[in-house]
Amino acid sequence: MGGSADRGYVHALRNDADEKLVLLSGPRQTGKTTLARMLFKPHVYLNFDNVGDRVDIEKQRWSRETEAVVFDELHKMRKFKSFLKGIYDVEGVRPRLVVTGSARLDVARKTGDSLAGRFFQHRIHPFDMKELKTADRKVLEQLLELSGFPEPYLKGTKSAYNRWRKSHLDIILRQDLLDLEQVREIIAIETLTELLRRAVASPVSYASLARDLHRDATTVKRWLAILENLFVVFAVKPYHEKISRSILKSPKYYFFDYACVDDAGAKFENLVACALLKEIHRLQDEEGVNADLFYLRNKEGKEIDFLVTIDRKPVWMIETKTGTSGDVSNFSHFSRFVKADKIMLVLKSDRERQLADKVRQLDAAKWLRHVAINPQR
Repeated sequence: MGGSADRGYVHALRNDADEKLVLLSGPRQTGKTTLARMLFKPHVYLNFDNVGDRVDIEKQRWSRETEAVVFDELHKMRKFKSFLKGIYDVEGVRPRLVVTGSARLDVARKTGDSLAGRFFQHRIHPFDMKELKTADRKVLEQLLELSGFPEPYLKGTKSAYNRWRKSHLDIILRQDLLDLEQVREIIAIETLTELLRRAVASPVSYASLARDLHRDATTVKRWLAILENLFVVFAVKPYHEKISRSILKSPKYYFFDYACVDDAGAKFENLVACALLKEIHRLQDEEGVNADLFYLRNKEGKEIDFLVTIDRKPVWMIETKTGTSGDVSNFSHFSRFVKADKIMLVLKSDRERQLADKVRQLDAAKWLRHVAINPQR
C-alpha cells in the first residue's frame, strides 16, 4: 500500500471541493489531514489546536491566492458552522475550503446557523481489503491482528499495535472527549469502553450497562453517543420492518479498532462490520444513496449478523463464520420475512459453496476485496 495518493477518496474529494465546502471526518489517525493536504497544491494549512493558527483563523488571515485552505480540528471553535457559513456565503470556494476533524463535525450543539446546502461530507475509514486491493488471506489476518489504522498496520508488528492502541485511546478519552463534551467522568467512560469491547457482536442492554457502571440508563446512552461521535465505536441497530415476531431493540456496538477485540469470532465479525460500514458511508457520501446497516434477531435468539439495505429494502443478509459450516437455519427462518441475497462469509475457505436455501458460502478475503453494494438493485 502506498501513500495517501493511492487512497480511493481523492477523486471524489477534489470534485466536491470545486463546488462546496468539504467536511472530512472519521476516526483519529486514519490519515485525514495527510489526505486533505495532498489534494491541492499550493494550500494553506491551519490547525485550531495551534495558538498562532487559531488567531489567523479567527481573524481570517490567510492567502486568497492559494488553491485551498485546510482547517484542522475546527469543530473545537465556538460556532464553527456560523464561521464557515460566513466565509462560504461571501467568498465561495475559491480558495477551496476543506475542514478535517477527529470527531463528527455535526455534533456541536451550539453552532449557530446551519451549513445546509453548503457542504459535502466525507467520512474517512482505516484501510480494508478493498482499499488495499488484495484478496490475500495473510493480509486479512494482519488486519485482524493490527487493525486497519495506517500507523500500526504499516509498521506490521504486534508491539507497534499495542503501543499505538494505548496512546490512541488515551488521546481520544483524555483530550478529544474533554475538548468536545467537557465530560469529567473519564474513568467511568473508560470502563464503559472496556465493557463494550467484551460485548462486541452481542446486543447491548442499557439497563445492564447502567447497573455495572452505577449510573442511570440516560447517562449511559449519552456516553455511548459521545463514543460514537468520537469514532471509537459505532452502533448497528436491529431491523424491524416486515418481521412478524417482536425483536430486540438493543443495538450491537463495534469498534473501528477491531484488533482490540479478544474473541476471534467477534473480532472477525467486527472487521466485516467495519468493511460494510465503510462501503455504506461511501455510497452515502459520494452518491447520496440511502444505504444502511442492521442486524436481525428475534426473541428466541435466532440471529443474522448483518442486513444491508438500500432505501430500507433488504439487499444482503450476511453471517460471519471463522470455520466452514453448513447450518443455514437462521437464514431459512428470516427468509420468510426478508427477501435478500444470503451470504455466509467464512474466514478460511478454499472454494465457494452453494448451501441449502440458496445460501452462498464465500471466502471472506476474496469477497471483502470486491465488496460493493449496487444501488440500482
